[in-house]
Amino acid sequence: MTWEELVALALSFPGVVESTSYGTPAIKLGTKFLLRLREPDIIALQRPSMDERDMLLEVEADLFFITDHYRDYPYVLVRLDNLAPDHFRSLFETIWREKATKAQLAAYKSQ
Repeated sequence: MTWEELVALALSFPGVVESTSYGTPAIKLGTKFLLRLREPDIIALQRPSMDERDMLLEVEADLFFITDHYRDYPYVLVRLDNLAPDHFRSLFETIWREKATKAQLAAYKSQ
C-alpha cells in the first residue's frame, strides 16, 4: 500500500483530514491525531490499547513493530509495503470510531 492510497482510504471517513505532525504528513479526525508517516513506507498508527497493540506485534511481526520510543505508548509502526488496503481499513476504522462524534458515526453508517 502506498501513502497516497492510505490517504485516499482514510479521507473516505467523515471528518478525517490531512495534516502534519512533527513535521511529517499525518491523518487526523479534526484535530485528533490518528496516524502519521514516520519515515518513507512506515506509519505510526494509534491503537485503542496497549493490549491490542501487543497482540498485533505478536501475531503479525512482518507487518507491525515498535521502537523503544513507542514502547510506553499505544502506537504501532506499520510497514506500508506489507499492508493490504482491507487490513488498513479495519485498523483505521477501529481508532476512527473511538474518536468520532455521534454525527460522524451516523454519517459513516449512512454511506
